[in-house]
Amino acid sequence: MTYANLLIELKDNVAWVRINRPDKLNALNRDTLQELHRAIESLSADAQVRVIVLTGSGPKAFVAGADIAEMNGLSAIEARDFSNLGQNLMLSIEQCGKPVIAMINGFALGGGLELAMACAIRVAASTAKLGQPEVNLGLIPGFGGSQRLVRLCGKAVALDLCLSGQPIDAARALAVNLVTRVHAPEALEEETAKLASHIAALAPLALRGVLDCIRYGAEAALDVGLDYESQMFGLMFATEDMRIGTEAFLKRQPAAFAGK
Repeated sequence: MTYANLLIELKDNVAWVRINRPDKLNALNRDTLQELHRAIESLSADAQVRVIVLTGSGPKAFVAGADIAEMNGLSAIEARDFSNLGQNLMLSIEQCGKPVIAMINGFALGGGLELAMACAIRVAASTAKLGQPEVNLGLIPGFGGSQRLVRLCGKAVALDLCLSGQPIDAARALAVNLVTRVHAPEALEEETAKLASHIAALAPLALRGVLDCIRYGAEAALDVGLDYESQMFGLMFATEDMRIGTEAFLKRQPAAFAGK
């Protein structure tokens, strides 16, 4: 499958997806949102892919936001549809069944931060800037920013970022749990690759179980989440990977998981 706005490369069970509009700071227009959705669906179904890394091309931006030039001419109905398109993409990333890592190499603003927040893990360059600046345009977040931000960082941080429209640096983003790892720009890709390779070597069905438990449990009452976890835990005992992992541990050998 070929894409006009994406570069995709598979390295050792890790799919690297780069949004490739550096002249537009990788802004998300309709075509790019649709291509990303197709790519996530394709990679989710590919047994060779165990981890997906999502990043932006060029030295300046992960994604600097939605494409304002395209948005400027939208009617109210078209804007609602554009929001739905973006939200459907974010849901497809959250629900694809594989760990998706956002490698934030520069600006992650507006739709860019919303894209990063849909990923399971966010790794940022120390020079990155993150924010929800929509109020500066007379808008509000439209791709899930108001909802995922409050779930990741709490009400106070969500209100601060969304009401002020001011970006924060990577150090502040780490402090408020918006990102989980920060590296020097020159080390970002190497460190992200190490993390992705480490996760890709683990049991794919167990990884999916963790993703499902945390995503479902975060929205459920504790007793409901605990019951879901117990059922998922039991289900792992039906997998070949559980036998491989436990036997390798008992023999003090590395496990080579089959994904079955």
